[in-house]
Amino acid sequence: MNAVEIEAAISDLAQQPFDPAEFPYAFLEAFGNKATTIKRLRSGASNKSDLGGVLQTNNIHIAVADAGAVTRTLEDLKASPATTRAKARYILATDGVLFEAEDLETGETVACTYEAFPDHFGFFLPLAGITTVKQVRDSSFDIRATSRLNRLYVELLKDNPDWGTEEQRHEMNHFMARLIFCFFAEDTDIFAGSGLFTDTVAQMSARDSANTHEVISEIFRAMNTKQAERTTASIPRWADDGFPYVNGGLFSGSVAVPRFSKIARSYLLHIGSLDWTQINPDIFGSMIQAVADDEERGALGMHYTSVPNILKVLDPLFLSDLRGKLEDAGENSRKLLNLRNRLAKIRVFDPACGSGNFLVIAYKQMREIEAKINQRRGEPNRPTEIPLTNFRGIELRDFSAEVARLALIIAEYQCDLHYRGKKLALAEFLPLSSDNWITCGNALRLDWLSICPPTGTGVKLQADDLFELPLDQAQIDFENEGGETYICGNPPYKGNARKTDEQKADLKFLLDGKFEKWGLLDYVCGWFIKAFEFAKTTPTKFAFVATNSIAQGQHVSNFWKPLFDKGLRFFFAVRSFKWSNLAAHDAGVTVVIIGSDLAKGVASLFDGDSKLQTPNINGYLLPQKNYWVSAVVKPISGMQPMIKGNYYGLSEHLLMDPNKMLELKARGVPESHIKRFYGSTEVINAKARYCLWFEEKPENEILELADLRARMKAGVDKRKKSKDAVSNGMVKRPHQFREMNTGKQNTIAVPVVSSENRDFLPVDLLGRNAVLSNKCFALFDAPLWNFSLVASRLHWVWIGTVCVRMRTDFSYSNTLGWNTFPIPTLTEKNKADLTRCAEDILLAREAHFPATIADLYDSDNMPVNLREAHEKNDEVLERIYIGRRFKNDTERLEKLFELYTRMTASSPSKSKAKREVS
Repeated sequence: MNAVEIEAAISDLAQQPFDPAEFPYAFLEAFGNKATTIKRLRSGASNKSDLGGVLQTNNIHIAVADAGAVTRTLEDLKASPATTRAKARYILATDGVLFEAEDLETGETVACTYEAFPDHFGFFLPLAGITTVKQVRDSSFDIRATSRLNRLYVELLKDNPDWGTEEQRHEMNHFMARLIFCFFAEDTDIFAGSGLFTDTVAQMSARDSANTHEVISEIFRAMNTKQAERTTASIPRWADDGFPYVNGGLFSGSVAVPRFSKIARSYLLHIGSLDWTQINPDIFGSMIQAVADDEERGALGMHYTSVPNILKVLDPLFLSDLRGKLEDAGENSRKLLNLRNRLAKIRVFDPACGSGNFLVIAYKQMREIEAKINQRRGEPNRPTEIPLTNFRGIELRDFSAEVARLALIIAEYQCDLHYRGKKLALAEFLPLSSDNWITCGNALRLDWLSICPPTGTGVKLQADDLFELPLDQAQIDFENEGGETYICGNPPYKGNARKTDEQKADLKFLLDGKFEKWGLLDYVCGWFIKAFEFAKTTPTKFAFVATNSIAQGQHVSNFWKPLFDKGLRFFFAVRSFKWSNLAAHDAGVTVVIIGSDLAKGVASLFDGDSKLQTPNINGYLLPQKNYWVSAVVKPISGMQPMIKGNYYGLSEHLLMDPNKMLELKARGVPESHIKRFYGSTEVINAKARYCLWFEEKPENEILELADLRARMKAGVDKRKKSKDAVSNGMVKRPHQFREMNTGKQNTIAVPVVSSENRDFLPVDLLGRNAVLSNKCFALFDAPLWNFSLVASRLHWVWIGTVCVRMRTDFSYSNTLGWNTFPIPTLTEKNKADLTRCAEDILLAREAHFPATIADLYDSDNMPVNLREAHEKNDEVLERIYIGRRFKNDTERLEKLFELYTRMTASSPSKSKAKREVS
């Protein structure tokens, strides 16, 4: 479950009649506990409460109190020995009237009425495995609002299916944007009187909801009619009182409203009962955008971009510099004025703006700096000189574009309220500006210079309409020319295998003829290209979030090298970290942040909590010179080629588990036709798996054994459905895999994917009875000293740098990892020494049989003798390279890149890869 789903479940629970016997189980179920878990607690099998309550080990101790005894019961729970033994993090007591809880880990408490406990759902989210708790609790209102708006949206579409069609979807989305504004306005005094919109709907619409749509439509019409024109427009008195003229296109055009059922009307009133003063435009947009997207609604509540993550982009891009200038200015009035003038001219442009998170946070941070300037200059009530229209965006989806504008409008009002007071904020808020500065369209097809013109003279189209103008154009000039431009955002990632046909066409449009193998590039590369082209026209700094694959593997030489050749450089970068969402137990996407420009200067590299100032950041996001490693067909060091194992798709009929293997042997299938089958899991975790192996077509006598003939027929039937299987002849040889590679004596097996948490790659030596799947690479019948190379820390560092990763896990490549691995010329003595090292590693493993590679290479529990064997192996190999042990991985990489450059330069036929130093 994600946070929105949990909030909805908790809210439903609070609205039900209180059942003392059922409450603890219903509470746990709302946080995602499975039926089997609840059943075990009910039976007492896992419930260890000593107070007649419900105690879930490592989680929570719940007790229903007697009337008026909630506080005493909570104290009893805290003092309970069972609470301590079970290491419960939370205690909770309620009598159905009052509700109290405590987080025993932090000491934080909750005390409220029973009906209000859903307001504190974020407090308990660790029960559901959601660890971004502080961020969630800070945005708990946005999650609750999203949950309710989603329910309303779904209910309205159910009753008004025509509003969900392509023709009316924009009108439906526009309607939702109007509602959001009304809910915010009625709680922030923009409307006269608290709760005006919700109360008016409640009072003027029938309980059976028959005329709810008409009432809302009249309210919308009033807000689109100037005061002087309301009499002639026949605005009803109840709509005229309190509802101001809003303008800005928010209520212009059609005021049609979908029909409401009783349930939809109830949802609307519940939404209005929330305290919308708590709305956080920083993240509200990314939550709400999923409401109007059929594909994203299934992941509702997972669209959360935390403010700290966004600041990882904006701070090094330009905000840290502004804050530094503010500190340098001190109380100097002239310097403060110059900085304020600079702020007014800065343009922030997000060409993948979604619902405006980056723009909103940039705006609020700049307003904070401006407010400090005004305070120091003795001008605390001065109107802002930072126009919203300097915060430009492009967004593909029209509803998200509308929400982005709305979020910026709300952010402006909140900043005015905070820095200038309610009176001044209200006086200048309405009517809304008619400027349209968020463009709806395909960012990779639009002209960025037209949308965010460096001179302030782009396309211009003014009208009395914020939301209904053609959204594929920029509409207004910048108010101040001559300022800086900063491009930022979190564009869609989409690796090669996941790109849609339209996205592939976008990259073809941008990159065809300019980049080799452009079809293999991530979709996000398009944004870097467009920003680079923009920066060539006018001085610009740009920074984007991207999956870490963009700084690995082929991307480095295929994509970054041509740009570096034309003057691009990285002036800051944030190395791999998790960009999490709000799903329970979510691992998040592993991303990097890359800040680029065309200027020269010192660069800043961020890695976790550390920051390094360096003369250069290269394409691998390392503080080193620029090196470019390209995949090659043959090893540059003259080593034995490494081959991928046998593709086993469409060959499941040849595979079997140990039980089936024993059955086949018992029924006469010769052992020579049964081999161990290894993929990554089988190598790392020693999982037993077997396969049938026929180098020649099996005799009829063998096919008659067990169920082999039926197996082969099933294989033929399945392969006939595949064009590939037909074209490459697999249909005619159902007894074989697509490839039939195996070692005659032994096989050195290297899993394709393995965890980065090991200090060495999980290589293994297998006997002649082993068959590898395509989840492993193989050195067939190679000298044993090859094992020593793959098992070394040097090779771990090389693979971790030049190969692509899956999240942060290593993804091995023969052409990019093994074939490019630079190895000095080895003497026979070197090979003998390395062979002995390989033997020692294997013997050390054998001493711990039946421990698996996964067991043995747990970095925290690696056996002493095995670690010593690896240390010896590294010492022998590293002395071959430089005559001593390397000091660290940085020095290892520097030597490897240096040697790689020398080897590829002296043998250009072996590789297209070159080295460039800048």
